[in-house]
Amino acid sequence: MLLEGIFTAATTPFYPDGRLYLKKLEHNIERYSRTPVSGITILGSTGEAVMLSDDETHHVLRHAREAAAADKVLLAGVARESVSETLRLAEYAAEQQYDVVLARTPGYYPYSAAGMLTYYRTLADRSPLPVLIYSIPKFTHYEIPVEIVAELAQHPNIIGIKDSSGSVERIAALVAATRSAPRREALVTPFFTAYTSRMMFAQTILQSNFIMAESLGGSAALAQPPVLTKTMRKKEVGFQVLAGSASQLLDSLHAGASGGILALGAPAPQACQEIYTAWKDNDLALAANKQQRVVEASAAVLGKLGIPGIKHACDLNGYYGGRPRLPLLPLDAEQQAEVARIMADLRN
Repeated sequence: MLLEGIFTAATTPFYPDGRLYLKKLEHNIERYSRTPVSGITILGSTGEAVMLSDDETHHVLRHAREAAAADKVLLAGVARESVSETLRLAEYAAEQQYDVVLARTPGYYPYSAAGMLTYYRTLADRSPLPVLIYSIPKFTHYEIPVEIVAELAQHPNIIGIKDSSGSVERIAALVAATRSAPRREALVTPFFTAYTSRMMFAQTILQSNFIMAESLGGSAALAQPPVLTKTMRKKEVGFQVLAGSASQLLDSLHAGASGGILALGAPAPQACQEIYTAWKDNDLALAANKQQRVVEASAAVLGKLGIPGIKHACDLNGYYGGRPRLPLLPLDAEQQAEVARIMADLRN
């Protein structure tokens, strides 16, 4: 699977009483599907995944997938502290036709290098979907060592890492350490964008529905068959390193990252995408200008105010943010005014 470009880290909407607000989740995912981002991450840290029960996790994964466009890569956050429970969610994500599972490093107990290697290798051995490692030491208080990532990169079902350390030097070290990882052929569209399993499924359904209609005779038989996206190309892909910090996105791309999974992409996917697009077009002056636009928002809205800040920023930009789940608290009036000021230049 090709993981290239910007991936929005979606929030999980709740009613004021804390229940899942699935209609608003669908609204957000449908709107993200109309942006130029490469994909959407469901139930990462921005999605308050640790706040949800397994049953709620299933509901969120299913409703998000149903609302997403087929041409967006869908990543499912499936992390639990044990391999067995993480694997259960990975299997459910596969049933829901997700493309990749995102597995945060377990962090409750202190783990040895051998334990972490075993965790990811066992998960990757049994997961029906490709595995993306997720390192976020800010929350787990554990940073998976570069040398362990290099070993895991040799596994055929571990395709990359999302690194949320905020260190460009670490991004560069991960890229260098995994350069010798096995390269795989990934299916891509004629435009060299990811060709997802859900795209294949959607095409199969379209073709099947046309054949059924044609067999009925009458006017249905005169209809033209649906136009299907043909997979005309393959792209060789190595171990992919994705940045988790919007404020360091451009420097991370220069360091070898293939893209970013960004919390700031929840309220401002276009602003994040513009950095990547300018960099891809080799317009480095424009890319630097676009990067500078998001620095304060990344530092203050996410870094200082966290999930409540991101959710309020979503409300300002036409996405539903709403309240976080307790014990996280919504912003007070002064904090809301600060977010509104910072986000004024990042409106969609």
